[in-house]
Amino acid sequence: MTFLPLTILLLLHIPFVCSSLPSLNGTSVTILDVSDSPSSNNTRSLWDIIWSCAATLFACTWTAIHPNIPGMDEGNFAVFSRRLGIMTMALIAPELMITWATVQFLSAQWTVTHGFFAWMGGYMLYVNDVPRATLRPNELERFVREGSVEMPVIMKADIEDRSKGDALSKGVAIIQLGWFVLQLVVRYVQNLPMTLLELETLAVAALTCIAYGFWWKKPKDVGRPYVVYWKATTSPPSELAYEYVVNILARNRSNSYVYSLPGLMGVGIFNSPHAVHSRRVPSIGGYDVDSAHRHRIVVLFIGCFSGAVFGGIHCLGWNIFFQGHTEQILWRAASLAIVFAPLAIFLLNGYAIWLGHFWLDHFRMNRSWRDHWNNLGEDIAFLAVLISLLMYIVGRFTLLVLILMSFQSLGDPGIYDTVAWTDFIPHL
Repeated sequence: MTFLPLTILLLLHIPFVCSSLPSLNGTSVTILDVSDSPSSNNTRSLWDIIWSCAATLFACTWTAIHPNIPGMDEGNFAVFSRRLGIMTMALIAPELMITWATVQFLSAQWTVTHGFFAWMGGYMLYVNDVPRATLRPNELERFVREGSVEMPVIMKADIEDRSKGDALSKGVAIIQLGWFVLQLVVRYVQNLPMTLLELETLAVAALTCIAYGFWWKKPKDVGRPYVVYWKATTSPPSELAYEYVVNILARNRSNSYVYSLPGLMGVGIFNSPHAVHSRRVPSIGGYDVDSAHRHRIVVLFIGCFSGAVFGGIHCLGWNIFFQGHTEQILWRAASLAIVFAPLAIFLLNGYAIWLGHFWLDHFRMNRSWRDHWNNLGEDIAFLAVLISLLMYIVGRFTLLVLILMSFQSLGDPGIYDTVAWTDFIPHL
């Protein structure tokens, strides 16, 4: 698995590189340039665009994702499927990935690397030589203080040795992103149009880089936790945090399927039945809920700001050529919705926090109509949050549909023109 990202990136580049090579004959080499009569050497095909965007998206999602430690009995397919799901989520809602990375970063104490390792499920408690459950850092600290377990002796270098992330894989991702952004900047300078897919790629890449920054010190793709043995001279603990299914939104087991979204938003750790059975940290979790609540204004600001930036990058396509005026209006409206919906969510949630309330606690299903009437203003604000969230989802879906529709006909023939590098490097 160590060389898998590099191998896929190499394969993604083969068609793009081959199509970009100048044709050779016995006497001369044709120089790439942009002219009114494009030839095969200064144009790009639709597949060149798709491959370039695919390579960048892969580099900025697959290689940037730092999953929690899997269950000890889980196979490669389960681990791969979970990571593929997180990657898909990063492509659809990268701002939620940033929120998750933020709360994990804020939870990391000790050294940042040790803190990440502990919260991502780095310590497994064994009782009578049988794995019991993953320990939270506060549980490990309490057991060490009580003398029930020995203090784990694991150095920062040992944790980094378990990590599959290295300078080479991070460097390849950064170089790929830098090359992609450089091409878009030069296309803008030379008044060459870009596709909607390239704008989408730029927006996703920009946000995943923010998450990458928060996860920079987090160990990557650690396969197994560090074993902590319970001393036989003391009684085993009655319960551990990751031993039970937890869902604060559920009043009963019939609607206990909601786990991932609140974990991404930093409002709580929801232990799914599968995570409990596998004795691991929830896939979307691994952070201190109390720390997330203490820093909720910071988390809320970073998440909403990232969402607004995401929409702002899409606004760069304000004057892109569309097949119809309706598509152009939809693109502009959806981009503006994604810009302003997070701002509204931040202001409304900030208002609730200023009042000293927490949405999930205040608006539980067991509230009476009298309670709703007495807090009508807060209920209206909460309804406005839901409407803003709905606007964001509809706007995001609209952008994705318009991007797929754009493949039918890219319209502007200038999209197929390549950058004239000789304008910047005359002797190229």
